[in-house]
This record gives sequence, C-alpha cells and structure tokens, in this order.
Amino acid sequence: MSGLLDGVRVLDLTNVLAGPYCGYQLALVGADVVKVEMPGSGDLARMLGPTPALNQAKMGASFLAQNAGKRSVEIDFKSAAGKEQFLTLVAEADVVLENFRPGVMGRLGLGYERLKGVRPGLIYCAISGFGQTGPLKDNPAYDQIIQGLSGIMSITGTPETAPLRVGYPVCDTLGGLFGAFAIAAALVRRDRTGQGAFLDVSMLESALSALGWPVSNYLVSGVQPSPMGNENFTASPSGAFATGEGLLNIAANKQEQFVSVCTVIGRPELASDPRFLTSDDRIVHRYELRVLIEEALAASSAADWETRLNKAGVPAGRVLTVPQVLDEPQVKERDMAVQFEQVPHIDGVVTVVRGGFLVDGEAPRPMCRPPTLGEHNDEILAEARPPKAAAR
Repeated sequence: MSGLLDGVRVLDLTNVLAGPYCGYQLALVGADVVKVEMPGSGDLARMLGPTPALNQAKMGASFLAQNAGKRSVEIDFKSAAGKEQFLTLVAEADVVLENFRPGVMGRLGLGYERLKGVRPGLIYCAISGFGQTGPLKDNPAYDQIIQGLSGIMSITGTPETAPLRVGYPVCDTLGGLFGAFAIAAALVRRDRTGQGAFLDVSMLESALSALGWPVSNYLVSGVQPSPMGNENFTASPSGAFATGEGLLNIAANKQEQFVSVCTVIGRPELASDPRFLTSDDRIVHRYELRVLIEEALAASSAADWETRLNKAGVPAGRVLTVPQVLDEPQVKERDMAVQFEQVPHIDGVVTVVRGGFLVDGEAPRPMCRPPTLGEHNDEILAEARPPKAAAR
C-alpha cells in the first residue's frame, strides 16, 4: 500500500509518549520518521517497561510500543558539531516534532525561527503540557498531572471513589493524536501555498477539547459534571450491568432500544412502568431500573446476553481484559497486531498495535521494527546535505 505521507520526512526529537505516539501515527501512514536521540541514553522510554533486561538494553516495552517504523540517529544538541549535524537534517526535512519544555530549543539556538531560515516551509510541532504561552507554560507535566488539572479525574470513578486516574495515559495519547492531526492539516496547507507552520499543541487543551460533552453541559447549561461510575449521564439503561457471569455494557439510548431490552430479558412490563416511560423518567429512576434489569440478567452470562441484545438491535458488549480483547476474532481479522522477528536484544517476536483505521481496505502498518539507539547514524547522516551558508 502506498503510504498517505510517502515522501514526507519527520525529525522526531520527542521522549516517552505524547510526542513518540504522534510520530508513530505519522510513520504508520508512510512518513519517513527519523528519531533524533541523545547519544548514549536516547528516549527515556527505552528504559521503561516491566522487563528489566529490555530496559537495560534500551529496548523497553514502552519504547517498542510507539517507535516501530522509525529510524534512529544520535545527535548531541549541546555541541557545536551536533547542532550542525541537526541543521543538515533540517534542510531536508518537512516536519520537526519536539516535546521539550517551552524555550528549550530556542536556548539551544535551534528554535523555529532559526530552523525555518534553513528550511522555508518547515512545519514545526511543539507538544507540551500547557502550550508555549500562559502562566503554567514552564511547569513540568506528565499525563497524571494533566488528568488532574483537566477535570478528567474529577469525573472518573463513583461518587465514593472519585477522583480517579484513567487507567492509561489518556492525556499523553490525546496530545499525540492532536499533534498528528495538526501536522497533517499543515502539510495540506503547505502543498497549496508553500507556507510552513508553528504548531503549539497543549496536552491540557487537548484533554479539554476531548471532554466535549461534560464541558459543554457546564458551559451551556450550568450543569457541573460529576462522577457516575459505570453509568452514562445521558441515558438509562446505559452502563455496565452484572450478569450471571461477567459484566455487560448496555447502551439503550433510544426508546425502541429500551423496549427491546425489556423484551429480550423477559421483563416486557418494565417498558410500561410509569417510572420508566420516557428517557427523562428512566434517568430519574436509573438505580431502581438497574436493580430490576440485573435481576433478569442473572439468568445467563454476559456473552449470551451480548449476542441476544445485539441481535435485537441493542448495543451491548462484554467488559473484557486486555488479553481477552486481543484474542477476539474481530481484532484478529482486522490485523490489529503487527509482529516483528529478529529484534536485537529480544528473544522471540515483538508485537505492536497499528493505528485505528484502514485506508482503501488496507491497514497502515509500520514498515520496520523499532530501532536500536543510533542504529541508523551512518545511513541518515550520509543522506543529509549541509544547509546553505546564507541560511545560518
């Protein structure tokens, strides 16, 4: 499959997750992503993961997950020679991606103004916790900090357990996705006009944007979001329900779906119960309705109810573990997992997941395994040409 971003070169200077995840999305759709790393240490994620031997080899599981499809070159930004090497790469690049604290690249003499003098039309994407301006711009930020500040934690959990952290780095991931989207959009404009761009991606703003409904409910209607556990604040019955075996998510958001739920579980009289006649009625009496539905669901397993409810047009699905979902026929048929053999320092295969879409029926996949630190030093530097002296 021809990649959507074939011919686009990205210099990925990022560490850990938000930036590397952004670069990984670009690599999946064909960009030549060159991971520019500090000599000897590289991306901190190389030393993160549950397997000590991989961490010591600088091939930690956290690194493997976000860096397939990339090449690696070591450059010391603090040395004059390293800066010159980097500028030679910039002269041939389309995108520079970094996630340092605001101002770091400028203090190194490698900020956007300098780089666009070397490469007119350059797209420079800076991902940070709070953006390049504002009173918090210099604060260090990891995912959990942004989860707390964004309001995500305040509505995660039950009234008794909230605030809780979402179980994976959701704000890092959102920042990476927003960065990839912004880069793709900037590339489209550059193709039309030749104009580059400075993209200022804030993880906090990405999280707030993704909190569309809770934020809108407050801004428009003055309703402050609150933690509701596995309940859906927009409808009932909609949430996770106990069955005879396992939890089952049911999303009966329409009147006809609620009637179908009542029929399938053998309680048709609930559809005409005055407490549950309308959507608003069911929201008011959601916990009474839950008890009655779970009494009926106790007669069979989540897997059985999932089949029966979906057949009746009611969205329903088991609550699965990560190993269980990876073993699902749906996931396997669409080739979500990508395997690489003969990865240095690793016995057996390395498996990563691709992006969440197909292109013309085909799955965009990383075309090469995650690189060892500096694996492509000679190759990448040999490809580079020195920038014009006048641009320095």
